[in-house]
Amino acid sequence: MRYVSTRGKGGNPRFLEAVSEGLAPDGGLFVPESMPDISKLYPTWENLSYPELCFEFLRLFADDMPEADLKKLVAASYKNFDDAQIAPLRKLSDKLYMLELFHGPTLAFKDFALQFLGNLNEYILSKTSRVMNVLGATSGDTGSAAINGMLGKRGVNIFILYPEGRISPLQERQMACTGADNVFPIAIRGTFDDAQAIVKELFGDLEFKAKWNLGAVNSINLARILAQCVYYVYASLRLPKSERENATYIVPTGNFGNVLAGWLAWKSGMPAGGFKVATNQNDILFRLFSTGVYKIGKVEPSYAPSMDIQVASNFERFIYFLLDRNSDSVRNVMETFKKTGSWKFENFKAENFTSSRMDDARIADTIAKVRRDYGVTIDPHTACAFADLSGDSSKVVLATAHPAKFPELIEKATGVKPVSPALEALLSRKIEKTVMDADAQSVRSFIESRGIK
Repeated sequence: MRYVSTRGKGGNPRFLEAVSEGLAPDGGLFVPESMPDISKLYPTWENLSYPELCFEFLRLFADDMPEADLKKLVAASYKNFDDAQIAPLRKLSDKLYMLELFHGPTLAFKDFALQFLGNLNEYILSKTSRVMNVLGATSGDTGSAAINGMLGKRGVNIFILYPEGRISPLQERQMACTGADNVFPIAIRGTFDDAQAIVKELFGDLEFKAKWNLGAVNSINLARILAQCVYYVYASLRLPKSERENATYIVPTGNFGNVLAGWLAWKSGMPAGGFKVATNQNDILFRLFSTGVYKIGKVEPSYAPSMDIQVASNFERFIYFLLDRNSDSVRNVMETFKKTGSWKFENFKAENFTSSRMDDARIADTIAKVRRDYGVTIDPHTACAFADLSGDSSKVVLATAHPAKFPELIEKATGVKPVSPALEALLSRKIEKTVMDADAQSVRSFIESRGIK
């Protein structure tokens, strides 16, 4: 399979090259040249384990890898999850389910893609004499999952930018308490959008990118999205057959990568009734799906910090499909949006998408209500997915993080403090990070002083 850039000038690489590039050379994002049709394969996957399903799905996209190598990488990527099902589907009530995506090493859904991407990067480097400097930005969970996925990988240094004071203390400790020599957490004085803009600027500097062999871990990387498609297919196959066609997947959403993965699985032939984009009070995507206007607002810190985003990087991939794969139109939208912070889509049609929002005032109450009604404890991001459960169709809420990552809020809401031994062990460790202004040149200089060549 070949891949193309959303902006039309990124070449025509195969899977491994597209993964290595991260961001396309023209500043766009790689997408499959054509989506495979899994509708005939889907019924044959009914009884596969999660790793088996992951292999069968990814082999359709990674046909430049020997299948034995891909199978080995997939098996290694899911061996450290604490539930045998990897992504268990829990039934909460009649036609209401919760897909638990927090059983990985860092207790968040990002582990599904970043355990695989870490192993994939090591595989790519093993075929050459190259080294890699991994660069990413995080609003909370991506950074810790990326770091965990890269720990122990030879020839890799990792630089993760995050907004100082705007992620939970335990999220920060997962990044800044590893003690690893190849891990460099960088706390930016600003927002996640500021950090992400720096990452995109540095990847857009093709000379710097090539000199330091930058690798991407954010969901701008194609492998992230494809690996996340798998848990939607896995969940679909575990629903009663009578419910699959009409099931709505409700996804806590910040950078749009998670919900896009489900939508792409549907575009490839997975049965689904729709996808609900669940936002917090930083609701640019809710406003878009309600009005057709994509407009930046002020980022307000919230109880669900991983969703405190106004510029959703993966939205460009959706725009590409929305505009019938017209790269000229995509470039026009993105250039105008960058200059003005706004774009109005004429005759906007959100194919199979709906949306909801939840502000901080409702998050704590929702956490308490879900525990009272269903006997489960959820984190504040997952709480946003319970904003509106009306309608007769089956609903699958994606639980994106373990509640123990937000103990103060959960205890306040429920009276019970959630714990995780892995997180508790971090409390006694020293935080090691670098704080700097939201300035691309400062980050560039830091990489030049700490990067591996």
